[in-house]
Amino acid sequence: MLRFSYGDEQISFERLPRNEGIQRVLIKVHPDCRVEVAAPAQADDNEVLAAVKKRGRWIYQQLRDFRQQSAYVTPRQYISGESHYYLGKQYLLKVLEDPDATPQVKLLRGKLEVTLRQKSTAKVEQLLSNWYKVRAIEVFAKRLDALLEQTLWVTERPPLRILTMHTQWGSCSPQGRLTLNPHLVKAPRECIDYVILHELCHLAEHNHSERFYRLLHQVMPEWKVIKAKLDARAGWYVLA
Repeated sequence: MLRFSYGDEQISFERLPRNEGIQRVLIKVHPDCRVEVAAPAQADDNEVLAAVKKRGRWIYQQLRDFRQQSAYVTPRQYISGESHYYLGKQYLLKVLEDPDATPQVKLLRGKLEVTLRQKSTAKVEQLLSNWYKVRAIEVFAKRLDALLEQTLWVTERPPLRILTMHTQWGSCSPQGRLTLNPHLVKAPRECIDYVILHELCHLAEHNHSERFYRLLHQVMPEWKVIKAKLDARAGWYVLA
């Protein structure tokens, strides 16, 4: 771990390696307030620290924003009246108990309705988690198919899997498999499209080089605005 001072705060970050041909330092602040810095392998720690300190104000603001989010996002209790998200819209949770009913989750008249035979917080959480995963598979598959029409460099539909992650919305393996976070289905469609396009760009550029960002800008010119919107609501989507 490396660290630097900004005002009265000591900010620590983990240094990650980058491809040798890439000279740019990439800084990422996660919703859980971890800071990661990807830097060229040939750069020594002092050079990396100097580059990071130049972005000190931005890093501090990101950490402050995520901490404020955490203060307002209360732990889920999975009871009627709670707010939950789906495709960017907020729904009130309604928990119903029916000994003869089949346990299920459905959207009905602006509410996220969970029916189970006997009320149980753990069971409500499990039903909702499964429901989100099923919806995520359906929504992500449809959006991937639609977005492939824009990404002409992708010649075959890449494999897609769903995996719950706490610090990533998506990833692309060296073999070309896309992995998406089911929590992402709680975000607006444009945010889902941004993450999918981001990962599809990695099929052509496997790092965050200038060519990668040119490609991303080509298929989604407004990606910075959409990314900022997603980052600002990350705490709500991951914890809600």
